[in-house]
Amino acid sequence: MNSKSNNKTAKIPKGEIHYELAELYRIFADTTRIKILHILFESEICVGDLAENLNMTVSAISHQLRVLKNARLVKFRKQGKTSLYSLADDHVKTIIEMGMEHITE
Repeated sequence: MNSKSNNKTAKIPKGEIHYELAELYRIFADTTRIKILHILFESEICVGDLAENLNMTVSAISHQLRVLKNARLVKFRKQGKTSLYSLADDHVKTIIEMGMEHITE
């Protein structure tokens, strides 16, 4: 083994970036949130329809959507009195798809 390779130090980003990344992945550690994100792959949807699809209460779904929204993984828009939720951007779908690919190999 080359002695030069033993002297290399990893270039680790500074600051809170590791904490923020760990928090992002913590959000994905909940099956209900993963199910919500999968449903949002297809189209935007309201809380009531999500609750019906997942056989859960509107309150429980609203709580999970709040967590996802705070993590900037979902967004919403108002249509009259209804809030329609969708994925915040394509990165969210990519993260899920890459995870699925990894576990199904």
